[in-house]
Amino acid sequence: MAGFNTKIEHNGISYIVQTQDLGSPSFCIESLIYKSGRALAPRKTFYLKHLNSPTLKEKINQLLEDQHKTMLKTITDGQFDHS
Repeated sequence: MAGFNTKIEHNGISYIVQTQDLGSPSFCIESLIYKSGRALAPRKTFYLKHLNSPTLKEKINQLLEDQHKTMLKTITDGQFDHS
């Protein structure tokens, strides 16, 4: 499984964002945001439509990176300031 694990501080609060490829049989990218050990926001992106692509590995890597960046941005945009 490939993925990212980032600790980020926002307004004095620590968050951890984890994004990973769940692989077979899920065929999806999953991201979770943690605050004080509690999962706040799961997000899954399925890539079934790309399974027969000759560039599947590159597509998965791009999905991982894009989704992880999006999740980090939700924190810096203040979406979880009151959770």
